[in-house]
Amino acid sequence: MADTRPVIWWIRRDLRLRDNPALRAAQEAGGPIIPLYIHDAQEETLGAAPKFRLGLGLERFAKTLEEKGSRLIVRRGDALEVLREVIAESGAGHVIWSRLYDPAATKRDAKIKEALKASDIKAKSTGGRLLFEPWTVDTKDGGMYRVYTPFWKAVRTRDVAELTAAPSRLAAPESWPSGEALADLGMDAAMRRGGAIVAQHCRVGEDAALAQLDDFLTERVSNYKADRDFPARAATSELSENLAWGEISPHRMWHLGAQAMQDGQPGAEHFLKEVVWREFAYHLMHRSPRILTRNWREEWDGFPWQDDPGDALQRWQQGQTGYDFVDAAMRELYVTGKMHNRARMIVASFLTKHLMIHWKYGLQWFEDCLVDWDPASNAMGWQWVAGSGPDAAPFFRIFNPDGQLEKFDPKGDYARRWLAEGQANPPETAMAYFEAIPRRWSLHPDQSRVSPIIGLKEGRERALSAYKESRNQS
Repeated sequence: MADTRPVIWWIRRDLRLRDNPALRAAQEAGGPIIPLYIHDAQEETLGAAPKFRLGLGLERFAKTLEEKGSRLIVRRGDALEVLREVIAESGAGHVIWSRLYDPAATKRDAKIKEALKASDIKAKSTGGRLLFEPWTVDTKDGGMYRVYTPFWKAVRTRDVAELTAAPSRLAAPESWPSGEALADLGMDAAMRRGGAIVAQHCRVGEDAALAQLDDFLTERVSNYKADRDFPARAATSELSENLAWGEISPHRMWHLGAQAMQDGQPGAEHFLKEVVWREFAYHLMHRSPRILTRNWREEWDGFPWQDDPGDALQRWQQGQTGYDFVDAAMRELYVTGKMHNRARMIVASFLTKHLMIHWKYGLQWFEDCLVDWDPASNAMGWQWVAGSGPDAAPFFRIFNPDGQLEKFDPKGDYARRWLAEGQANPPETAMAYFEAIPRRWSLHPDQSRVSPIIGLKEGRERALSAYKESRNQS
């Protein structure tokens, strides 16, 4: 006989109805579906901006569920204990969720799956967050890929799961288990006064993500490869925050991007390579989780980065280094919760090379400030620039922020967008920074631009000298 007991759909980073294997599995189980979000200890460790953005996504997704005749049940507490409580209240016989891949989540989920099955509760995890499960991509000798290009060549012709439509309705239980108000979780608390400003730059929800992808593939993808490094141009897909919270699937980006490539759009293949770059980050995190917290290349453990950065780190965080590209990017981050990819490379290079500050401090700042924060991509990005990671840019490749600004922002549009000082009529974007930052920083738009924190030649020579000495010692 068919099992008609309720099914708990444990929602984590899959805030969408389309292309959702966990939702599809829940429907196929046969019983009414209980969408459940659990705010456990791991959710509580999220940085200020990621937690805030997740809260916005959950709020929007709750409305989407209501439109389908369902509702989002919100609970706080230990995930296993909460699941057991909801199972007892609802009589549920299944728990289904989309996989996460960071070490803490996989450890938690394995424990939960084992405990539920021991209690005769069906427990199932599905894919959906990635195009390919990380353990399914191996080199010819069964090992991990350490360089992106061979990884790309290995997966580019693989089959990718087909797209699925959103259900018209979700079967509801006869009675709903109790839940908390999402607002009571205080997911916006750490943002303080900056939350209202960052929210203006967030694109929240599945419908908004789908519209953005359509706009990108219709209007901008043809020039994507040529324009993507110019931060003042609207050239990228701007879907990173939606990918981070599962409001769009990488599968949809892949299939529609591949169609654009078949239609002759010249930038489409490069767009697909960027989708797979994210897959590479997860491949690395799964195979070598040390990338999240330690130098991926162990020979970098003795490199003399500053481990007590003090005032220099704060000036970098505040966009007060005296270099326009760096400071504009750091202010863009504080106002929008996002940063252009070229700018991310510039600020990371400046921190780890010109200032000789350990990459972990930059990683932690991004972890707190990015609304599109992703553990694998963040870690790989920082270690790639620092030189300590896989397929890394050589340490001696030190970006000159002034030269990069001249090349990629020749008219100064990006700098003016985010730097108010010295402008007679600064744009709202530049002024918003001073509304968003903590008052204790005591920064004002009528102040003069700060002097450079370090000379570019001086910083470069110091970094290269440290690198040479470190190589000699190792």
